[in-house]
Amino acid sequence: MIDGEPARERRIVESRSQPFAAPFARVVDRPLDAIPLDRPLSLSEVPTPALIIEVAALERNLAKMATAIGERKKRIRPHTKTHKCPLLARRQLDLGAVGVCCAKVSEAEVQAAAGIGPILITSPVVTEDKIARVVALAVWMARDLGAARGLEIVVDDAGAVDRLGRAARSAGIGLGVLIDLDPGTGRTGIAAGDAAIGLARRIVDSSRLELRGLQAYAGHPMHVAGHAERRRRSHETWAPAIATFERLRSEGIAVDVLTGAGTGTWDIDCELEAITDLQVGSYLFMDTEYRAIGGPEGAVLDDFDPSLFVLATAISKPRRGWITVDAGTKALAFERVRPEVAGHPEITYNWAGDEHGMLELGVAAGAAGAEIGLGSRLRIVPAHCDPTVNLYDFYYPVIDGEVRELWPISARGCSQ
Repeated sequence: MIDGEPARERRIVESRSQPFAAPFARVVDRPLDAIPLDRPLSLSEVPTPALIIEVAALERNLAKMATAIGERKKRIRPHTKTHKCPLLARRQLDLGAVGVCCAKVSEAEVQAAAGIGPILITSPVVTEDKIARVVALAVWMARDLGAARGLEIVVDDAGAVDRLGRAARSAGIGLGVLIDLDPGTGRTGIAAGDAAIGLARRIVDSSRLELRGLQAYAGHPMHVAGHAERRRRSHETWAPAIATFERLRSEGIAVDVLTGAGTGTWDIDCELEAITDLQVGSYLFMDTEYRAIGGPEGAVLDDFDPSLFVLATAISKPRRGWITVDAGTKALAFERVRPEVAGHPEITYNWAGDEHGMLELGVAAGAAGAEIGLGSRLRIVPAHCDPTVNLYDFYYPVIDGEVRELWPISARGCSQ
């Protein structure tokens, strides 16, 4: 327990300043606003494991992307599945984002409840219950947030288009949709070309659906190691989507949006004129998976700085050359790529169960081992930021070495 813990819990309840309206009844009421602490905390007082944000690095990343995208005459539609935090979504919108993305309906419900919009739901829905939630959310956003902060969703199936159209007609609204194209992963999306053109015509014939454009989110090229090969693969993957986009226009079907891309290919995909906006997510935090793919000038993608860390405590030295920390798979999402200990490239993180990680000091890390005593705090860069964030309720934002408030991860666990 830290000083002021009861007061902090009271503020968590009191911070629910925007109660969920009827469409959100199925979503647990969650804190949406920053939660001030009774007094500033140093990192040595933060209970571990904890998810901390170095705010100065975060702000650099946000500003750098906003500036770079503007210089390339593109837009960003950041994916909130990375941070799951309306406070951070608001910051991205303030810096010029044209809207935000949410992977699931429940994520969109939470972001909308905090006043965030426009929102694009990037996964198709096909069942009547989910369609009803989408339409109810669209109605609420149009009424309470206004047309400029409305809702859009992707579609990839004719039957789902018909069901969405009927639901929108019953609700008396128009609903913006984008066609989700399969970029070659076989995960979601309709095939580019004739199939997508046919679906576009079905949407145009609907009285209540408004075709806005195409989504072609290709995650696989983003993690290709080596900038040149990543560029080749990404441009190759985009070609069918671009051809479909241009064909729609040539056949008189008005579309304004071709969206996709992400942190791993952000600069590469800006080279393609047809792409209108990028669904970047991890850039504001960075993680070891993305850093390992390499940049234009070297083996590390260092366009953006790590700003997200799991703060862990050294709790045991069971044998020579090893230190155990209190951050295992319940604190750091398990991935192929290892987390890294910030400031200690000579130390190797090893998984050691749900609650523990083991740091292998190695021969070259003798000096580091001497510095790290029991009770030492270490900052660990996650392997994959999105699922790691989903393990926590709050961020501890660090400014000048202190934490003065908590930032709720309001959409944590929103998988529906």
